[in-house]
Amino acid sequence: MKKYIFILLAAAALGLTSCSPFQVRSDYADTANFTTYKTYKIRIDDLKLNDIDKDRVLNELSRQLQSKGLQSGENPDLIINVKANHKKITDINSSGSPYGMWGWGGPFGWGVGMSRTWTSNYNEGAIIVDLIDSKTNKLVWQGIGSGISVDSPKAKQRQIPEIMAEIMKNYPPQRK
Repeated sequence: MKKYIFILLAAAALGLTSCSPFQVRSDYADTANFTTYKTYKIRIDDLKLNDIDKDRVLNELSRQLQSKGLQSGENPDLIINVKANHKKITDINSSGSPYGMWGWGGPFGWGVGMSRTWTSNYNEGAIIVDLIDSKTNKLVWQGIGSGISVDSPKAKQRQIPEIMAEIMKNYPPQRK
């Protein structure tokens, strides 16, 4: 019995640790032959980040691309366009019950109710990676990841490499 409880707890712990805090998705052109792409060049025209975060994104992106067998080059097969943005999120939370703590007339009688509502505002960042075939100048793959805690430097330091790895995990696409 102890053995089964241990296995159940281990499986539950593994399930909790494998969940990503990010929302990641990707899309690709069915006509693209991803085995022919061997070289890349990163274009950062639309990467509006501070220099620290820009270095984090570009270093991890290069590392991920090289781990997939691609090499940086001046006459590349792929142009990589990286973009970043963020949006303000407002969370509205409430607690308590408007039905009362005490009163007269049973559960639906008169009484005093208490409820509390509060809001929190924060910025959430996203990174978009476009892979463009340099010969046709057409988008062949796109990965998008969102959920970066933009307001926390320590969180960004940890999250940017994580989200880049999550985004690039979908490249090359597994055809169905």
